[in-house]
Amino acid sequence: MQDHAAMPAMRHDHHAMATSPDAAKRMETDIGRRFWIALALTIPTVLVMGAIPGLPSLAHPPLANWLAMLFATPVVWWCGWIFIAGTASALRRRMLDMNVLVATGVLAAYLSSVYLTVIGYPTAYFEAAAMLVTFVLFGHWMEMKARRGTSDALRALFDLVPPKARVVRDGREVEIATADVVAGDLVRLRPGDRVPVDGVVVEGETVADEALVTGESAPIAKRPEAALIGGSINVSGAVTMRATKVGHDTVVAQIAALVERAQNSKAPAQRLADRAAAVLVLVAIGAGVTTFIAWRTVGQAAFLTALTFAISAVVIACPDALGLATPTAVAVGTGLGARRSILIKDAATLELVSRVRLVVLDKTGTLTVGKPTVTDIVPVEGVSVERLLAPAAALAAQSTHPLSLAIVRAAAERQIAPAGNVSGVANAPGLGMRATLGGAPLFIGSARLMESERVDIAALTPAAKRLTLEGRSLTFVAVGARALGVLGISDAVRSSSADAISELKRMGVESVLLSGDNRATAERVAHAVGIERVYAEVRPEQKADLVKTLQAGGVVVAMVGDGVNDAPALAQADVGIAIGAGTDVAIQAAQVVLMRSDPADIARTIRLSKATVRKMKQNLVWASAYNVIAIPVAAGAFYSSLGWSLRPEVSALLMSLSSIIVALNAVSLRWARI
Repeated sequence: MQDHAAMPAMRHDHHAMATSPDAAKRMETDIGRRFWIALALTIPTVLVMGAIPGLPSLAHPPLANWLAMLFATPVVWWCGWIFIAGTASALRRRMLDMNVLVATGVLAAYLSSVYLTVIGYPTAYFEAAAMLVTFVLFGHWMEMKARRGTSDALRALFDLVPPKARVVRDGREVEIATADVVAGDLVRLRPGDRVPVDGVVVEGETVADEALVTGESAPIAKRPEAALIGGSINVSGAVTMRATKVGHDTVVAQIAALVERAQNSKAPAQRLADRAAAVLVLVAIGAGVTTFIAWRTVGQAAFLTALTFAISAVVIACPDALGLATPTAVAVGTGLGARRSILIKDAATLELVSRVRLVVLDKTGTLTVGKPTVTDIVPVEGVSVERLLAPAAALAAQSTHPLSLAIVRAAAERQIAPAGNVSGVANAPGLGMRATLGGAPLFIGSARLMESERVDIAALTPAAKRLTLEGRSLTFVAVGARALGVLGISDAVRSSSADAISELKRMGVESVLLSGDNRATAERVAHAVGIERVYAEVRPEQKADLVKTLQAGGVVVAMVGDGVNDAPALAQADVGIAIGAGTDVAIQAAQVVLMRSDPADIARTIRLSKATVRKMKQNLVWASAYNVIAIPVAAGAFYSSLGWSLRPEVSALLMSLSSIIVALNAVSLRWARI
């Protein structure tokens, strides 16, 4: 993250933090240990030096100085070694970063104090050096605690994957480590088991709870060829699955990789702060040297007075808060998104999303559920919905056709059991299905099938015409020669789509519908969700060109999609947003992934981005303004006229308070209304 992260002795290795929560915890523990030891040694240093107003010193010079050096030396050279070693590393790379700033302030106070003590001077600044190390360590410790929210979220993800898996090897079931499962292995799952890797069901039926992985609250029925996600729970049945993705290719591992990528990236504002650090090193050193020379030559001050002002200026010019300003906010923001199943791939995207003013939405799989759904049930007079769906579901269950699966789902959602066992099932290609139920012929299919079987559907003609005009596919149901009703099937609009578009409008973000479907269908969906601009009958290769045309208007454009044909448009957009239920290609091309496949998360992502950027700006303004005001005061610019002055230890305290305020402000993002 920030340049002060490059600390050889105890690296703030955010890659390790993301991929190994244990490493994150160890680093946080190490920083905490260094802080507490520094604090324990700084307190007697301050008391010995008599640096607290109103309290007498516990010793007098020269003994006080020697005792203070005894206490302060381990604070500087062990507790603060991470900054000194980081400075050496930065200088070898010919860089000036936050490490150099901290080490400059600490060593200026410590080394000058050693010199003054050795020559027998009565005053020293060991307490300033010790306090600076202690407070900076405290600021970094708080930063790591803020980051740990994301690491804990990743740990929870990793914990979803069971350590062992039962696989079929050489014809028998054996238990092996999940890490040893390879693609193609047959994996046995019992009720209650967690799915170890991604795969597909090859034998048996069950219900899977994918809530902890995708955010989808309702358990999902799984039949042969249905996909299973590693980390989900096999709820009800014993099944055999074939492993398709293992290790780093699984959904859980990809989520972790996305969060890691975001944590390790830099926002544009942060890169600006990093560049500013190099200038501020020179400002700090220049402020110290200039202050000393000015007080000695112009102010005719004593050596000790000039040195005191110079060290105060160097210490307070160390803007560690500037280094914490954006990465802490990014860490909290991406972690907050991950806990809400919103995965943002990098910090630059997190910042850019706040400026989105136009959202282009693919229709199928984004605003709609992406699969056929029974949207209309029209029984003939005297027939109940249950009487219509029960036989239809019994016959549809014998087929894997998407329309048949839609009928089975419709019955299950209404808790209607299939009407017994059917026999003599026969497919009528392009027309429907025939079977026998309880000795009577049973038919489901098109109007042509009904005509061929001499079923009278005249009573259903008005409803059929209405449903056809609304873009529905029609499936008639009949027992014997009697029609029971008609089912309207279409790709249903997601229940949250209309509210999502309404919320975007309230935020001042325009929505545009993009679809390869015919104009009538596209406009029907657009009208249902409240979108005014519609681009229909757009071929896959034209989608990216359309996004480019919209970008020409000078607005930041986000593209939301889920299919392979959306990938070029996702890549072309300023911000590509993939619906989590979509294809791997779409997810790879996007910068944001909405794991819950909920369009309402688009507005939540924008609100999260705005809240994070607001925290970044607040932190940067505070950190910058604080130093602009504080350096002249510490340098004694107002001492002669107003009597204002800051001792080095007070400068250290104020500098570190600035870092603590920045960290606390970033952490407060956790309570933002997203």
